[in-house]
Amino acid sequence: MKIKKLSAIIIAGAMAVTALAGCSTNEQGGAGTANQGDKVYKIGLCQLVQHDALDKATEGFQDALKEKLGDNVEFDLQNAAGDSATCATIVNQFVSSGSDLIFANATPALQAAAAATSDIPIVGTSITDYATALDIDDWTGTTGRNITGTADLAPLAEQAAMFKELLPDAKNIGLLYCSSEPNSKYQVDIVSEELTKLGYTPVMYPFADSNDVAAVTTTACAESDALYIPTDNTAAANAEIIANIANPANIPVIAGEEGICQGCGLATLSISYYSIGQVAGEMAYEILVNGADPAQMEIQYASDLTKKYVKERADKLGITIPENYEELVPAAE
Repeated sequence: MKIKKLSAIIIAGAMAVTALAGCSTNEQGGAGTANQGDKVYKIGLCQLVQHDALDKATEGFQDALKEKLGDNVEFDLQNAAGDSATCATIVNQFVSSGSDLIFANATPALQAAAAATSDIPIVGTSITDYATALDIDDWTGTTGRNITGTADLAPLAEQAAMFKELLPDAKNIGLLYCSSEPNSKYQVDIVSEELTKLGYTPVMYPFADSNDVAAVTTTACAESDALYIPTDNTAAANAEIIANIANPANIPVIAGEEGICQGCGLATLSISYYSIGQVAGEMAYEILVNGADPAQMEIQYASDLTKKYVKERADKLGITIPENYEELVPAAE
């Protein structure tokens, strides 16, 4: 997929602003006009689990809409505590209550929302690959249905190349991920191929849920020279557990996103989750106020990628970090 700058969003509804200006507000909710008047938009927010990356995306989404709509927006934020079935319950409640738009933060939340309604607009974020999440063949950049949003996909080949840059002497790389998160599997499959090209031996270490994290991490650390963890929600929520095993064993971790890196990693090539949340909020505004059609709105990707590292872990491991890395403050261990 071609990575597009978030600041250059292609929003289908933008062309309709002039034509819609001055029209009366649609009292039934959904798409309105640039003059929303006293219309208060009800938005249901389903977040898969509480952790730093998803929290920042939700914050960015809310901030963007509050900046544009002020008091004319109401949020119903619900956390599914990492359970896909709870995501379904939450979004079905949003549908029953007549939400004007559903915000789905993470893949299981998006999949639940997609199953719950084909009418209410859905804006997703923190989705690695929409084609995988929604089982879409012949991907063209838009979903063709009531769904659009932003992605958290970072350049996976560049993440794999960080091993060559930071850990050239490593041989066996363990790929630690949750098998029930399809976008995690998507990432590790690609990274595995890239690591093989670079001369490493990648080995998959999937865990089914939070209950398996400690046992699988222990095995991975015993059999690997270093670990890779993708943008995985279960891993993010259990980063402290991973740190308590990997760090004493002196096993460096390259992470797919900043929050996981803070929790247990050495380094990351990460996006800003707050920024992709903001852009998702701007897309939601175009749908609600300017009548943009989510089916025709291209999925947006981050371009503000930054290499970051945790100094105290690098020092402990005796690893020299290149100057183009920014220092990242670790989470308390």
